[in-house]
Amino acid sequence: MAMNTRKGFRFTNYEAPDQTPFEKLFEIFQELVTHTSGDVEEALDWLRELDKEYDLTDDDYTIDDFIEDLKAKGYIREEFDMDGPQGGEGEEGDENGGGGSLSITAKLERMIRQRALDQIFGKIKRSGSGNHKTGKSGKGDEHTGEFREYRFGDSLEHISMTESLKNAQVNHGLDNFSLSEEDLVVEDTMHKAQMSTVLMIDISHSMILYGEDRITPAKKVAMALAELITTRYPKDTLDILVFGNDAWPIPIKDLPYLKVGPYHTNTVAGLQLAMDMLRRKRNTNKQIFMITDGKPSCLRLPNGDYYKNSVGLDEYIVEKCYAMAQQARKLHIPITTFMIAEDPYLMQFVREFTKANKGKAFYTGLKGLGEMIFEDYEQNRKRRIKG
Repeated sequence: MAMNTRKGFRFTNYEAPDQTPFEKLFEIFQELVTHTSGDVEEALDWLRELDKEYDLTDDDYTIDDFIEDLKAKGYIREEFDMDGPQGGEGEEGDENGGGGSLSITAKLERMIRQRALDQIFGKIKRSGSGNHKTGKSGKGDEHTGEFREYRFGDSLEHISMTESLKNAQVNHGLDNFSLSEEDLVVEDTMHKAQMSTVLMIDISHSMILYGEDRITPAKKVAMALAELITTRYPKDTLDILVFGNDAWPIPIKDLPYLKVGPYHTNTVAGLQLAMDMLRRKRNTNKQIFMITDGKPSCLRLPNGDYYKNSVGLDEYIVEKCYAMAQQARKLHIPITTFMIAEDPYLMQFVREFTKANKGKAFYTGLKGLGEMIFEDYEQNRKRRIKG
């Protein structure tokens, strides 16, 4: 397989200390399998080419040994065609160490999401469930460590008996001990709240045009955000949808396999689906994140046909986008747009779109996209959560 190993990847001779041969290759393999959208065989082809160029292995530990370890550790599995050879013991397999096709497992899917989280957001420690503080004290479910006097309606389980008994001793003395309502002390709590987020990812053809891979960074951001929410804020919800000519939801587990298609950009369809998904959520705090690099260029007409125009900004399509932004505003759903293109006329469209929604827009390249989304997610939680 002829490959240009310098296109899209840049490696140095740096070797992390205390890494086993498997760990060294595994780091590279996870990156490669993300770029190949979960295609294990293509990732291994890349790895073999990199091995030739950078001497990643030696006679004591080969790529074939690495593949066997991947299988043994449950990171990849071999799938056989029911009508083809089963590759039983003693049969000679293919160059990838088996007679069937290789695919990644759910275990590796999770590791890739965790790796994306570590790469983009740093080593974030897991915390307890529902980590959203409203800034308002009262009847809640997270202890603040602060105490206050008992108020009518306070739950009995929030009364601090130690502090209340101490008050009773001070107020009434040991000889005439009694406990009155005035002695009661409540440990203050903070309300935890929930946030429902829909992340829209543009998978139109422009996401891989001009020699720049834009879909892989967007995919990594989605994986990292999914891992952040499920581990740190498990009471929150995250739904992911992709939009090209149409829009459709994808499960988190399918993110490593996400690819760009030969599509135009139907932003309206994406927004319609996002709002439909959020309408079904009981949370009062809802938001849409949209990652896109192109102009809206497609609509689905009532008769099922597509209306497409890739030349400039089509007024009919643009007005439909503004109408969707206003509709989301009426539903109290802010839209944050992460625009990874810097064409002035597109930036003007995003400004008008953002004004119609009273949302936010970030004009950014690919560098720093993940950190920007993380910071905005955190700020929106603090701003929008209600007691």
